Amino acid sequence: MKGARPRSSPPLVSRTTAIDEPAFAAAFDALPAPRTTWSAPGDALVIGGGSAATLTAAGGDRFAAIREATTELFESGDVHAGTEAARPRVFGGFAFHEGACDGDPWAPFPEARFVLPRVQLTVADNGAWLTVNAVGEDADVSAVEDRLASEVDRFAALDGDGEAPSGDGNADSRGDRPPRPGISESRRTTSPEAWRESVGAAVDRIRDGDLRKVVLAQALEADLAADFPRAATLERLAEKYPDCHRYWFEPEAGESAFFGATPERLVSLRGRTVETDALAGTTGRGETPSEDEWLARELLDDEKNVHEHELVAETVRDQLEPFAASISAGERRVRRLATVQHLHTPITAELDADRHVLDLVEALHPTPAVGGLPPDRALATIRETEPFDRGWYAAPVGWIDAAGNGAFAVAIRSAVAVRRRATLFAGVGIVSDSDPDREWDEVQLKYRPILDELEGDDGDAGGR
Repeated sequence: MKGARPRSSPPLVSRTTAIDEPAFAAAFDALPAPRTTWSAPGDALVIGGGSAATLTAAGGDRFAAIREATTELFESGDVHAGTEAARPRVFGGFAFHEGACDGDPWAPFPEARFVLPRVQLTVADNGAWLTVNAVGEDADVSAVEDRLASEVDRFAALDGDGEAPSGDGNADSRGDRPPRPGISESRRTTSPEAWRESVGAAVDRIRDGDLRKVVLAQALEADLAADFPRAATLERLAEKYPDCHRYWFEPEAGESAFFGATPERLVSLRGRTVETDALAGTTGRGETPSEDEWLARELLDDEKNVHEHELVAETVRDQLEPFAASISAGERRVRRLATVQHLHTPITAELDADRHVLDLVEALHPTPAVGGLPPDRALATIRETEPFDRGWYAAPVGWIDAAGNGAFAVAIRSAVAVRRRATLFAGVGIVSDSDPDREWDEVQLKYRPILDELEGDDGDAGGR
């Protein structure tokens, strides 16, 4: 389904039933492409396969186009969800800016694409649920119920040790998790010399008053020594980053995927309650608990990082204000992840009227944590400076339901992977006192969540 569904089309039909929870790898491998996964703190794990409906858009009005298409998709339907977590939702994301998907590796990814999975496994607090969705000519109640029964039988037959009988090689015959693939060679799109020049030029523009902040990013291309283990990588990320938003999006052919584990929530909307975050300012983790605490205290007191963080928090509040009856911000704190620590301020709001989640997504993207200030000048600087296309990197990814509620994350700590190659992305905020060498080191820290899952289990980084 491209764009909005014609009003004369048959409605959405969705049926759900409870099942025994299968092993993640077995379920992931058993589902057809294009596959989607979504997991976030306070949200259910969803693994989707196939497409009952695909909504795409491009250009500056891509947010409005997806909102209209989603509204028409959900405006009428015969839905038996069984539980709220298994209700029909579309999952997908947007390009960082118009034209951001023109180059490699983004060609298979539209500037906006959302999928209603044809088959969906939802793992929530109240159990596991299997859903079958159909739209248009496939939206026959009897046929959907028959399909659901068939899928229940198929999932019941999966190997309990995590092997899918018809999988894509993510689990071996013993059900063991495959090793990390290792990196045979890697290439940077930005040299240290070019980076110093770019950061220096950005700092000059900030000191001259043309910019207040700009986020500059790098890309790292890695040739893998073995096939990319899809399900195993997602399992490892879930174990290491349980408090992050984890996502996996395959384009139509399913040959590549955009995935990651991001600590940064863009926005969640339930009714009129909005939750978002300011996340900016970074340091590493210590080798000992005392060193970890010292680094955290230093981060809280660091003038450069606090300034960068406050720019983000102030702007998020300003962007929410036109929609909000009230806004409140929590205390600035340090958020610890496996490889880095960030300054974090939680922000909540109550809306003054009913809104669609994409109204807020469009208003908030890009936050100064991934774009800069003023937004238009920062975006122009990014497009002039970065020698690669951002694609969906640092852009909104998430889900939308029939009520216009939804949850979106900022797609950082991410990569695009194909069978034997991955392209990683990471960026840093540049302000008036930024040092190019320190910012370079911070980028390398931000590669680690994905890079750690690509390097061989002996830690060999190949040509890194």
